[in-house]
Amino acid sequence: MMDLPKRLSKAKTALILEHPFVGTIAMNMPFELSDLIPTAATNGKRVLFNPEFIEPLTDEELKALVAHECFHPMLEHCWRRYEREPQKWNMACDYVINELITLEGIGKLPADGLKDTAIYNAGGGTSDGIYASLPDTPPGGGQGGQGGGEGWQDLEDGDGTQAEQDQAAAEMKVRVAQAAQAAKMMGKMSANMSRLVDEVLNPKVDWREVLQRFVEKCRDDTRSWARPNRRYIAQNMYLPSPDGEAMGELVFAIDCSGSIGQEELNQFSAEVTTVHEDQKPRRIHLVYFDSSVCHYESFGKDDDLHVEMRGGGGTAFSPVFRYIQDHDIEPVACVFLTDLCCNDFGPQPEYPVLWVSTDEGEAPFGEIVLM
Repeated sequence: MMDLPKRLSKAKTALILEHPFVGTIAMNMPFELSDLIPTAATNGKRVLFNPEFIEPLTDEELKALVAHECFHPMLEHCWRRYEREPQKWNMACDYVINELITLEGIGKLPADGLKDTAIYNAGGGTSDGIYASLPDTPPGGGQGGQGGGEGWQDLEDGDGTQAEQDQAAAEMKVRVAQAAQAAKMMGKMSANMSRLVDEVLNPKVDWREVLQRFVEKCRDDTRSWARPNRRYIAQNMYLPSPDGEAMGELVFAIDCSGSIGQEELNQFSAEVTTVHEDQKPRRIHLVYFDSSVCHYESFGKDDDLHVEMRGGGGTAFSPVFRYIQDHDIEPVACVFLTDLCCNDFGPQPEYPVLWVSTDEGEAPFGEIVLM
């Protein structure tokens, strides 16, 4: 067997000379050989390579593989899977990375690399979009990852608590900015990579994803052994999954002041319905408001849910919180659909608040996401 550490070092050097943006990231990623993984794997802090897998690769294929593993943390794939199915998420991320590697001409993809321009375009060129467009079960029952057919499972979740993962993602953004600056100084920063860096450093947040993540965090920590947690099956660990009945009551407050149009209401209605069907909260409370609460409805887990426009006056948020308190509603969270054109917020409640806003604005508490 050839000197594999030397070949990996040679691949890093080649990337620095030919593609310094990717190469700079690679130089700051520890590489290790391990026969505990079938192909390659990264958790955002280091990269593992199976010796038997990489030994037959050509230098150009190894260069592409090294770049591939470095792109995963660059695009924060290790830290933003959340509750998505790991195999499908791995595949979606690989379609994005391998398209970029091909466009940049970085080495030569191994024969089993997932590469499909049609799938890439159908998903809007993002891992999130491709994930949504892929079937729930990969064709042929493959292993996910970077394979053209069955492929590999090369993407691991980041280590540590959510706060530690957020910190690791923030540190990677700094490395990406530094790598981009180094590549520009060498005159080797392509237009594709410049756009990529802009997307990494200034991400366009999908409010639907934020809403789903916000609601998911509102579950209690009840666990069930009835279904194994698929997130850990690949590591041969049988752990309980979050109990599907553990979601408490949610309040969705809908601004009916006239600044919310039917298009925004339709979008919000679809997302509320998705939360109702997928998360199955114990009860969903719909509070329609303008300068006061003008209508109220509640829906159980098995009820048919519908959202309709009500009211049409001014705007005040404090009546919503008073209504929740006066009617003994105990939500795990409250989500507002609004334009945030109001100064009457009232005191901060004990439960978390998400403001889904149709316009730029500020709030004295809670999380804001632009619709």
